[in-house]
Amino acid sequence: MDLITTPLIIGLLVLLATRAVFTVKQKTAVVIERLGKFQRIAQSGLQFKIPFIDQKSGVVNLRVRELPVNIETKTKDDVFVNLIVSVQYFVTGNVEGIRKAFYQFDNPEAQIQSYVFDSIRSEVPKLILDDVFSEKDKIAVAVQNELAETISGFGYEIVKALVTDIDPDAKVKNSMNEINAAKRLKEAAKEYAEAEKIKVVAAAEAEAESKKLQGEGIANQRIAIANGLKQSVEEVRGAMEEGTTGQHVMNMLFMTQHYDTISRLADNNVSTIFMPYSPGTVGDLQTEIQSGLLGVEMLKEAKEKAAKDVKDATK
Repeated sequence: MDLITTPLIIGLLVLLATRAVFTVKQKTAVVIERLGKFQRIAQSGLQFKIPFIDQKSGVVNLRVRELPVNIETKTKDDVFVNLIVSVQYFVTGNVEGIRKAFYQFDNPEAQIQSYVFDSIRSEVPKLILDDVFSEKDKIAVAVQNELAETISGFGYEIVKALVTDIDPDAKVKNSMNEINAAKRLKEAAKEYAEAEKIKVVAAAEAEAESKKLQGEGIANQRIAIANGLKQSVEEVRGAMEEGTTGQHVMNMLFMTQHYDTISRLADNNVSTIFMPYSPGTVGDLQTEIQSGLLGVEMLKEAKEKAAKDVKDATK
């Protein structure tokens, strides 16, 4: 009889020990019920319970979890857009928070998702599509604040709500890309026109400066020619006073000018106007210049004589 009862007693004690002792992992909590009623929260570590009376009703995860929510909604300018909102949340670590999170939410993820739907669909329709992109952080903050206020009474806390993706319809995206491309082309055309304007202005300024210098050069050249002619006339007059024949001086002067002109024709950098050329033409040109010079000389002598006659008459 003793041989039978001893193993039974030992087995019963082992069974009671295994039922009474249990461990709870880090960042988790175990809800203990006694005869179907909430008794306590068992935190991480070695724990004890009364066998057959106390029961482990469930395990609550205390880690920060992320819930991605895909939402389709309409903007103020009647564009349907899909948003992905990632909600990071966790169960409050105190006993009351764990109890509420375990007993009040039957399906926490689905119910949190419903709150996110409601919050997004109350915020996004206030904005046009462009503002949805530019103010996504404000949308996330609004969702976070509203969600935190709502679910804090159920033992949950919100760490962060993030709008991770905004995806409008494909046609809308294509039109947005075309608008953006058109704006960039407009800016490129504007910059190109500005560059062309700078080039034209610079070219005009360079041409004006060139014309100015060219005009100054021509003016200086004409002054030099006039001074040279003046000096030549004075030299001819001096030679004639010394007894040299004026015709010889003029012939030598024309021959010198003639050969100077021929030598300059070989210079490719000189703009040359070709005139009819023959010995007769040169002779006619010489005769005309000589006549002009003699006419000037005779006119000067006549003026001097008239002035002298007037002076004598007044005496």
